[in-house]
Amino acid sequence: MADTERHPFLHGLSKHRGAPPTVVVIFGASGDLTARKLIPAVYNLGFDNLLPADFYLVGYGRKPIPDDEFRALASDAIKEFSRRELNADVWSRIASRTSYVAGGYDEKAAFDKLAAHIDDLEKQLGRDVQRLFYISTPPSVFTPILQNLGASGLAAKHLGQPLHSKVIIEKPFGKDLASARALNETIRSVFEENQVYRIDHYLGKETVQDLLVQRFANAIFEPLWNRNFIDSVQITVAEEVGVGTRGGYYEQAGCLRDMIQNHTMQLLALTAMEPPVTLDAEAIRDEKVKLLKAIQPLDPRAGGDVARAQYAAGMMAGKAVKGYLQEDGISPQSGTETYAAMRLSINNWRWQGVPFYLRSGKCMARRVSEIAINFKCPPGTLFAAGQKFDLAANTLSFQIQPDEGLSLILNTKVPGLETRTQPVKMSFRYATTFGSNTPEAYERLVLDAMIGDGTLFIRGDEALASWTLCTPVLEAWAKAGRAGMDSYAAGSWGPPTSDALLAKNDHVWRQP
Repeated sequence: MADTERHPFLHGLSKHRGAPPTVVVIFGASGDLTARKLIPAVYNLGFDNLLPADFYLVGYGRKPIPDDEFRALASDAIKEFSRRELNADVWSRIASRTSYVAGGYDEKAAFDKLAAHIDDLEKQLGRDVQRLFYISTPPSVFTPILQNLGASGLAAKHLGQPLHSKVIIEKPFGKDLASARALNETIRSVFEENQVYRIDHYLGKETVQDLLVQRFANAIFEPLWNRNFIDSVQITVAEEVGVGTRGGYYEQAGCLRDMIQNHTMQLLALTAMEPPVTLDAEAIRDEKVKLLKAIQPLDPRAGGDVARAQYAAGMMAGKAVKGYLQEDGISPQSGTETYAAMRLSINNWRWQGVPFYLRSGKCMARRVSEIAINFKCPPGTLFAAGQKFDLAANTLSFQIQPDEGLSLILNTKVPGLETRTQPVKMSFRYATTFGSNTPEAYERLVLDAMIGDGTLFIRGDEALASWTLCTPVLEAWAKAGRAGMDSYAAGSWGPPTSDALLAKNDHVWRQP
């Protein structure tokens, strides 16, 4: 029998970053994330010949679903959500090794059944495979899943060998510092840290990965990346949508937990960290932890370092939008913020005196995530701002979504007989330079987990460092209730209290 017949994934297999024989088990296989992101990610890895020759996909969930029906659901998900159309040959190779196991998340017997199912796959194959468990469920069942992976022996399978078991855990990693510590203790009771991949999909985006390249591979930026040349840094993660049908979840989360503590803090860490000694995963994560620990504790009082608000009724794309307190499932006395902003100070040599401004919110003017590096202005001895000289600070902006790329604002002379100046923007976009079919973040992250590269995943101490900064703010807001809560019109860029954070340093928010 030819190798390509016995191993269908060997056909056209890329030799780049090859993964070992793997079975991926998705907990929460009938959920929205699985359909929208995980199944399409697996399919596109197969399309690009990046799946291992011996690859199996197993869905796990409470709802009993026959294998054929699960494959049909997966096929429908690819048709609807994949960046590529469904290719029959590619999907047939994946579908032939796709199955489903039904069981509760707190049922040890069901996990024993899952273990037996994977053992059968190994017997059919005649060799060991690594087990990659993807926990794509509500956080309320993280603990029983982890405990049963340990009790069934699945977590320790092949431990200490190249094909040892691994687990990917979706956010949130706790709801505060105490719960994050408890979750870490549960994880450590079952898995070693090198088996754990805490996922933040922002880290899989091309522009986020490009941050390190731009910082350390370009001589025009690397020497300037410090307090001597940079005036301030702004990080914005704005959403156009409101809470919609997620009111019940959002009331328990809020913007600080949902976006700032994870996505936005990760962008901050990569922007401001010191150069790692190598591109090794642990070297990079060491520097991120050092940076997070260097942030000065925040003053959560009104007029301090933070601002919070809820969106009120407004206009979005020409349509009237109701306010947060009028959304389904939201209490009229809700103290949950839909917008959060903070001014950070980093107590190290590189960034002393440089303010970092972070903001995130729902129902904002447009959907955009960006990092803006605002450089100091040169002395105004030759080109003082005035009638003839329209000057702007040089700003390097990394746009993470929706159009991945970067831009640089420069001052230039306007053609003519007079010496007049005008700011211009030089832009680069991934879609126009490299083509529009950029891999999704989950494709990169699933592949990295399979091959054992933890660079773009969050380490346990990193999650705790972020919660150490944010938890006192959450506790102060919980104690204050609605006192100090501001509001902003849907379709705007945020509340006045957020503008006041910057006004103290004579700064204003960018309009991305």
